[in-house]
Amino acid sequence: MQFFKWLYPGLGIKRWIILCLVGLGLIVGVAFAAIGSISESSVLLASFAIALLIFGVFLVYTAIKNMVRIFIRALMPPDRDERLVDIVYQKRQSESLSRGPRIVALGGGTGLSNLLSGIKRYTSNITAIVTVTDTGGSSGRLRDEMDMLPPGDIRNCLVALADAEPLIRELFQYRFEVGEGLKGHSFGNLFITALSKVTGDFEKAIAESSRVLAIRGRVIPSTLSKVTLLGEFMDGGIVEGETNITDAGKPLRNVRLKPDDCRATPEALDAIENADLIILGPGSLYTSVLPNVLIRDIHDSVLASDAYKVNILNVMTQPGETDNYSAWDHLKVLIEHTDPRIVDACIVNAQEIPAELVDKYREKGAIPVKLDLDVIREKGYEVIEGNLLKTEAQIRHNPEALSRLIFEHYLKIAKLARV
Repeated sequence: MQFFKWLYPGLGIKRWIILCLVGLGLIVGVAFAAIGSISESSVLLASFAIALLIFGVFLVYTAIKNMVRIFIRALMPPDRDERLVDIVYQKRQSESLSRGPRIVALGGGTGLSNLLSGIKRYTSNITAIVTVTDTGGSSGRLRDEMDMLPPGDIRNCLVALADAEPLIRELFQYRFEVGEGLKGHSFGNLFITALSKVTGDFEKAIAESSRVLAIRGRVIPSTLSKVTLLGEFMDGGIVEGETNITDAGKPLRNVRLKPDDCRATPEALDAIENADLIILGPGSLYTSVLPNVLIRDIHDSVLASDAYKVNILNVMTQPGETDNYSAWDHLKVLIEHTDPRIVDACIVNAQEIPAELVDKYREKGAIPVKLDLDVIREKGYEVIEGNLLKTEAQIRHNPEALSRLIFEHYLKIAKLARV
């Protein structure tokens, strides 16, 4: 029987089981003795019975305390220095996050991963749907050499949602600086690549990586087809490949996918169907945000969803992609490629950008996005403003401030919907 395994030598628990039984025996014995001798009880006998009862309770308490200590030591890693109260708190926090709203975030690049690192503080019901059209850097090389989907943006999202130890997160982001064939590759990209070859399945590789990193939520590629982004410029020229589109440095008319009949992953469609809130962006408009919603299945599912839909507008223009674009220009491109119903609201930064950073970015051809918010409102879209920047060496959204604004606004909308 399973119970008798607790009596195996070496567990160190038998003595406490015996002690607990002895204590229980004393308690039960005293109880029966007291019942049988009520009529002939004396002060001395009553005092002795109470003493035995207290001693029995003490034995049971001591035994249970030591058995619990053995269980905790067995279940906790030996190098874990948190107190039990901290572990219980983390567990309760995890349970609380599991009751949060169901969020679907679509995008790619650093914009999506930055957003996810903030959202995971509010809910663990997160599904990140990631574009797979990257053709540059380590991801592009692995895509071409290993005939697989690019893992880079997926890796960044996995790390952003990770609850694993800092060392594991740093390991996944480590990039080799030397070594023939290794230079430029990140360890996480190679890990996902190796897993996909071992399991024979890119989705399984992501799932196993998710377990290693103990992520909150899910990370899903938008499609399992090996798709390429095509860019058509205002001068009529057409360029294939995400990196080539950006490097061309010419005004774009539109982008589309090749092949254009690729199918979305079923998990992505299921997540969209059950979402409470759908977020598009932030990130490169043409090469990170649009590729996901250009997939017909995803496009149709987002339009059919009853979720509240928000588009996080970029703070700066992107050279070779959105030169001189205003806030309305960004939104206009999105709805022209999809449908006016693709979003309900836009989130924009209202915080002033330090002049020295503006000058630094201007040297690279980027300028702050002009906030023509009245035009957006006139078109029927809600505008949500906030101080959202983290201005250090680079201009980035502050993930905590951005996520807090998103959830505060969502809770207001959800409350109004219940009234």
